[in-house]
Amino acid sequence: MAELKRRAAVLISGRGSNLGALIAAARHPAYPAELALVLSNKADAAGLDRAREAGIATAVVESRPFGRDRAGFEAVMQARLDEAGIELIALAGFMRVLTEDFVTRWSGRMLNIHPSLLPAFPGLDTHARALAAGVRLHGCTVHFVTPGVDEGPVIAQAAVPVLPEDDEPALAARVLAQEHRIYPAALAWAASGAARLEEGRVVLDRPMAEGAFVNPLPGPPGLPTEMA
Repeated sequence: MAELKRRAAVLISGRGSNLGALIAAARHPAYPAELALVLSNKADAAGLDRAREAGIATAVVESRPFGRDRAGFEAVMQARLDEAGIELIALAGFMRVLTEDFVTRWSGRMLNIHPSLLPAFPGLDTHARALAAGVRLHGCTVHFVTPGVDEGPVIAQAAVPVLPEDDEPALAARVLAQEHRIYPAALAWAASGAARLEEGRVVLDRPMAEGAFVNPLPGPPGLPTEMA
């Protein structure tokens, strides 16, 4: 007997680049989550068309009419999620700061992806800030959402090298490719129970890989092997 898939909603505000990766992954019969709803706070979000083309139900809850009434906005949004029987939420470029009450309600069941190796560079303009800081590794993070912005326990991360010739668009493109890899995986782990939140930390029921990613590579040329 096939296991029931957990019903997931993807919340977006724009084009839904990561939404596309999630849709592609969820087409696999063995994927443990069903994308049952794509909800946006903007009626003109391009990702809504992408969802409709994929046959996924969509909903719009405009945030602007609520002004500063975040609780009122979230109450309507929660009603849409309840109507769709949603069990998991994936934030994918959802440009709203959620209230503590809403986040607490979805504790351990709401994921977000952020374009940096958290806790480094929370907030906006992560790629420009990484270049300005001169870091050698940059990347992306999937985490469970907590009331603090970009502070939730980490589920998965992917690192990319920062190359000498990089500008912001080049680095952003390299990071985005990794976002499209780890977000579908992290949602699958959460849906299957392989990643779960326990006492404020993420527990992973999967073997850990060994090794390290170093940039620049150990060297320099001529350095004895045991010192590399």
